[in-house]
Amino acid sequence: MISTQEKTGKAESQSVFRKVGECLYKHESSGIYYGLVKRCGKQFRRSLKTNDRVLANRRLSELREKVGRLSNVKSARRITFSELAERWFGTIKGNLKPLSAGRVQTCIDQIEPYFAGVTIRNITRAMCDHWATKRGEKISASTFNKERDVLQVILKYGCRDGLLLDNPALHIERRKLSKIQMVVPNREQFKRLVTGVRSLDSRTHAAANLVELLAYSGMRLTEATSLQWSDIDFDRGSFTVTGGEQGTKNHEVRSVPLFPALRILLERLRAQQNPMPKGSVSCIANAKKSLASTCRKAELPNFTHHSLRHYFVSNAIEAGIDFKVIASWVGHKDGGVLVAKTYGHLRNTHSLEMAKLMTF
Repeated sequence: MISTQEKTGKAESQSVFRKVGECLYKHESSGIYYGLVKRCGKQFRRSLKTNDRVLANRRLSELREKVGRLSNVKSARRITFSELAERWFGTIKGNLKPLSAGRVQTCIDQIEPYFAGVTIRNITRAMCDHWATKRGEKISASTFNKERDVLQVILKYGCRDGLLLDNPALHIERRKLSKIQMVVPNREQFKRLVTGVRSLDSRTHAAANLVELLAYSGMRLTEATSLQWSDIDFDRGSFTVTGGEQGTKNHEVRSVPLFPALRILLERLRAQQNPMPKGSVSCIANAKKSLASTCRKAELPNFTHHSLRHYFVSNAIEAGIDFKVIASWVGHKDGGVLVAKTYGHLRNTHSLEMAKLMTF
């Protein structure tokens, strides 16, 4: 038997919404229209967010079309978050570099415990909010944003395959990142850095060579360590950045001039090593330990491999080279926008000198 309280609640529910058409209801107090569509034994009620009947009918049609795309296959309705994440990752893994694929897999591994055993159909906004709150307490803003992007794209994949009506994580906003202060060595600090690395030990000479290679070329670490002697054309005065097996960040090969300091370094290394054409210019994968040790002993800021790329760009800007040209050298495809945004403040130091070039 239905209790009096249940009857009262049912009556109140019926009095709030009035049916005004097929699958169309109107909230009596607010006048807002709602759509109620059934599929696969489940009801989908959504606010149409309007009190205009014509617009409500159009949005109801869109809702019915979305609901109609939901899969009616029982096995599809039993797919869990973990299974969908694995399926999605399989479709994109082949297009990613190993490092990028590893980062995505790490994001999935961190997200999965919050949706363990939950079928895709049953994931709600509340569950996504719970993930954002609990997981967000433990990680930095940049890590949160990466995991949030992965969560959203997995659920979007579920919507595409008819497993979800709407993306329940779409409302989660990215966190604001604290501005990271750029650490760029000046010329005197760079000399101390190279001298310090080279004087650590005879075995660190290779690390010092890599430090100079990064600073004089503007290459990323993986690009520099992948550079082969066959990529260097001393006669034409250029070198080719391929990124090796992993490729460059934007997956494109670029040709860059042999800058004077870089040519001197490479000619010295060629004379010392008498290398094979297919041999690598750098015989080590990184100079991380040598950099850290030198910075600590010489009381320098904590310079990294990427600080040397910044050093290259800042020197180019100080020399008055156009942002677009610098961008082509370092492998940016935006025509210099990022260089201007990231390093533009460096030109203020030299603006008075540049102003002298203005003649009328």
